[in-house]
Amino acid sequence: MTTATASRPVGELLREWRDRRRISQLDLAISADISTRHLSFVETGRSSPSRDMVLRLGEHLDVPLRERNQLLLAAGFAPVYGESGLDAPEMTAARDAVRQLLTAHEPYPAVVLDRRWTMVDANASVALLVEGVAPELLDGPVNVLRATLHPDGMAPRIVNLGEWRAHLLGRLRREVAATADLELAELLAELRAYPCDDVVPEVEVPKPGDIVVPLRLRHGGTELTFFSTVATFGTPLDVTLAELSIEAFFPADAHTAEVIRSTPLGTPAG
Repeated sequence: MTTATASRPVGELLREWRDRRRISQLDLAISADISTRHLSFVETGRSSPSRDMVLRLGEHLDVPLRERNQLLLAAGFAPVYGESGLDAPEMTAARDAVRQLLTAHEPYPAVVLDRRWTMVDANASVALLVEGVAPELLDGPVNVLRATLHPDGMAPRIVNLGEWRAHLLGRLRREVAATADLELAELLAELRAYPCDDVVPEVEVPKPGDIVVPLRLRHGGTELTFFSTVATFGTPLDVTLAELSIEAFFPADAHTAEVIRSTPLGTPAG
């Protein structure tokens, strides 16, 4: 994907991002404080944008940092956004913050995900969620969506599988549209092909009193109900940080909270 993107003219890429965001040339020109004539010339290749112009347009088009680097490469400039491993020295503060959030959330599950839903880190309580998942789905880099919806994953334990599946696929579909990531698009196609006996709603319509889509999970002889929140870094300037998210699960009812608080971590479901 990187090679294919870098080999295309920057104007073509910018026009593609503008079309994806459903923004007219006039609206983009106004927000980026340039003339529509100049923007048109950039998109058609009649004018070569400066480095600052590429960055400005990428900002106003809300292009992900990884893809902004690709825009710069296509325009003949070096990337400006670094991509550090989470274990790099310069990431110490961010790494410590993530670990504090994970630890503070126990005894409830929380997981750190990268852009492609690969698990980067997790607290010990995630063991409750992946209980019974086939070892091959947890071997090596764990894709959380695959481990959740695969028939050998969490799927058999999810009481409202159709509803939860629709929720996850909807999130993934929106991310594919936002990032144009081909690997995410392939993952979406793979997940859609997984069998599901439950009715999968096309639209999330709340029932009376509903405020979130819950995850209802069989655990031993009882049922646990969770809702989740997603946290991201507010002002990332590094590709890795920009693509990290922390999904934290909270008990959606008193019964779930009581079961989790009273069950020592690592105790098998009975």
